[in-house]
Amino acid sequence: MQSMDLVAMKSRLDARQLMVVESEVRNQGKNMIVAYVLWYFLGIFGGHRFYMKKTGSAVAQLILTITIIGIIINAVWWIVDAFLVHTWVRDYNRELEYRLVSQMIAQQDPPAPNSF
Repeated sequence: MQSMDLVAMKSRLDARQLMVVESEVRNQGKNMIVAYVLWYFLGIFGGHRFYMKKTGSAVAQLILTITIIGIIINAVWWIVDAFLVHTWVRDYNRELEYRLVSQMIAQQDPPAPNSF
């Protein structure tokens, strides 16, 4: 999905529909602050990954905390994730917005046929 596609799709919605989409993204989307707080306090255990629905890697991080070597690996992983969390939240919310806009467009009445 490209941002131009989303912009073009959003141009087909009226103001009320755009407000509904924005409200739903705010309610259903991921919050950047929550993601970083989870990363900071529970990141070594994969808490931020569970929040971002990256369950496989979150479980891997959780299992790695059992051993000393695993904790060292998780520490490096935790630092790398500091630079990735922002992108994950942005991409998740953008994909959610794309899905919601697509649903809104699908629910619209088809345009009236041209009469000559």
